[in-house]
Amino acid sequence: MTVPSVSAGKVVLVTGASSGIGAATARRLAASGHRVMLGARRTDRVAALAEDLRAAGGEADHRELDVTDLESVRAFVRAAQDRYGRVDVLVNNAGVMPLSSLDALKVDEWNRMIDVNVRGVLHGIAAVLPLMRAQGSGHVVNIASVSGHRVDPTAAVYSATKFAVRALSEGLRQESRDLRVTVISPGLTRSELAEGISDTAVREATEDMLKIAMPADAVAAAIDYAVGQPAEVDVSEIIVRPTAQG
Repeated sequence: MTVPSVSAGKVVLVTGASSGIGAATARRLAASGHRVMLGARRTDRVAALAEDLRAAGGEADHRELDVTDLESVRAFVRAAQDRYGRVDVLVNNAGVMPLSSLDALKVDEWNRMIDVNVRGVLHGIAAVLPLMRAQGSGHVVNIASVSGHRVDPTAAVYSATKFAVRALSEGLRQESRDLRVTVISPGLTRSELAEGISDTAVREATEDMLKIAMPADAVAAAIDYAVGQPAEVDVSEIIVRPTAQG
């Protein structure tokens, strides 16, 4: 998807912007003329990325962000509003994927996925919704997964969180007439997600599957397309995956 943005110059917040899809999205949207605020726990990385974007002629800032902490998310949104005067788009990208079979009983990892992948999305919505309602416009882009459309062995909890993201997005869309809501569901994508898998056998199997993965910029292009549409057009959902993925 290489269609250039129709409406540039929006203020876009990107969570989980230190690597993978988040970093690629920041680069893509800055190149399209949007002003980006980058959030992640790894502040050294988002600081370096923001500096790179500014050096390339873009407009970018960053802030430390923990999406599991509602006050951290609210502070992130306030920083963007203070910096740019408004918030047009939130890209709820932060996520974790420590895959394992249910009988491994990795309950702490289940809870971490729920905290980041579901509660983190809700925190983002809670932080921007009052502001966007007051503005009379806004766009929430939630990153789900093809795992939000199917369930595979070792991915039961991860899939559950991504099914939840799609459900929350559809609920928000139906409740909104002045806000746009988009779900992006990527397939196998080159990122650091597999590094969080503690089960050695599952990690090795996942890394083997990632040999056919698409670059993160393919997902960023889909986000750029949705963000760039006219205000009266809401791109509700995009599934993007490698051609070779079954």
